[in-house]
Amino acid sequence: MDRNEEVRRVTLPLTKEMATSFRMGERVLLTGPMYTLRDAGHQRLVALLERGEESPFPLEGAVIFYVGPTPPLPGYAMGSAGPTTSYRMDPYAPALISRGLGGMIGKGRRSPEVINAMRRYGCVYFAATGGAGALLSHSIESSEVICWEDLGTEALRLIRVRDFPVTVAIDTDGSDLYEEGPAGWRVMHDVDADDIIAGK
Repeated sequence: MDRNEEVRRVTLPLTKEMATSFRMGERVLLTGPMYTLRDAGHQRLVALLERGEESPFPLEGAVIFYVGPTPPLPGYAMGSAGPTTSYRMDPYAPALISRGLGGMIGKGRRSPEVINAMRRYGCVYFAATGGAGALLSHSIESSEVICWEDLGTEALRLIRVRDFPVTVAIDTDGSDLYEEGPAGWRVMHDVDADDIIAGK
């Protein structure tokens, strides 16, 4: 099979039907609007919502990219845009998921609380490749700060992407690539986890 046929192209924002259709391990190219935010911005956003105020962007079906980009080079909308380690957003993610957040992009594992919220409300977690921020920036067509400019690189931004490459790390059923991928590899190669730890 042509490997290009294995890549799914998706237009943002995500509908609930779309979010729940993804499967762990699926390769996806995202096109459309998404938002950038890291831990400081998440803290502000959740505090704002808990005060009963409106979100500065529509949460329903939105995708948040955990990134603190570098300044753009001439001709680019954004500088290096490598994903931030996602567990830093775990204290805040369930509150956003319960209010309609459709997807998250980062790297690394998520807490059981985040995964439970994903399953309950229908949110998907995508992984972007760490260490490839300069390459990922080529898929970003525009960038605009919409809130909390004082946070600098961590400000809330609206970006528009075309064919932004991600992998479904955790789907709405709770299937987790960070758990099932290594387990499957060990079974395929008949390797015991204790042997790996022991250096055998």
